[in-house]
Amino acid sequence: MSWVTLIIETDAAHAEVLSDALLEQGALSVDIHDAAADTQDEQMLFGEPGEPSGEIWQNAEVSALFDQDADIVAILRNVTQIIQSDQPLGYRIERIEEQDWVRLTQSQFDPIQISARLWIVPTWHQSPDPAAINLILDPGLAFGTGSHPTTQLCLGWLDQNLQPGDKIMDYGCGSGILAIAALKLGARFVTGIDIDPQAIKASQENALRNQCDPEKFHFATAHQATERSMQPEEQTDVVVANILANPLIILAPLLMQIARKHGHIVLSGILKEQAEEVKAVYQQWFDMRIAREQEGWVLLTGIKR
Repeated sequence: MSWVTLIIETDAAHAEVLSDALLEQGALSVDIHDAAADTQDEQMLFGEPGEPSGEIWQNAEVSALFDQDADIVAILRNVTQIIQSDQPLGYRIERIEEQDWVRLTQSQFDPIQISARLWIVPTWHQSPDPAAINLILDPGLAFGTGSHPTTQLCLGWLDQNLQPGDKIMDYGCGSGILAIAALKLGARFVTGIDIDPQAIKASQENALRNQCDPEKFHFATAHQATERSMQPEEQTDVVVANILANPLIILAPLLMQIARKHGHIVLSGILKEQAEEVKAVYQQWFDMRIAREQEGWVLLTGIKR
């Protein structure tokens, strides 16, 4: 069996009504995404932590999945009438063949060596080095398989710089990979924060899978987090945030408060051409530097004054 994906170009004013119209025409699922995703023109949407942004990309694409026998010409005609468009819709069609989706997904992730002593091992693989520090990971629906350069940059920093007994805040914890690595490397306590409840669920499960002491970690969504984490007695030795440049700029005052005096901040998710802008914002409170680059991504680190 195969399916057909109809991808229509649109804008913020028409994306939702177009999505509803495609569902009315029998779409099995509909997705709205940035037409410029993974390019320099990508538009980041974010609001207050834990709250939806309420925005849609100015240049969007609506992808609708249909059975292989769907009459795409008729669907396009009907949708054009429903949304009352005077212009022909820009679109493309992609065919999706039946596959073993579980095996296909797993095949994309092999064990990854971060350093001589640190490995990331998906749950469906055996560890290449049982004597190493092995992070046994199932990302689930959360970001953070360890394959992305931004994650590897953060892991490398933790491996080289984390001190036994350090207290860590992982803001934007995703699968929990950085928080778990910190615990395995000797952190005293780790707090993981994310706006996505699925990420919190994945982090908790992965921490237990790695036999981390439940007394040494706490994962919570951003709206569950309280100002307690920003009080001086609760400040952390290391704040690590692997997000994106624009959210990092917005979050700078918050992350500054979380870090103790002389504590470290570790920032990733930053393209090389964005580094100076992010660095300038954090330079208000930290002595910042570009610590490392990998495949066009930059790791920024700093020590709080």
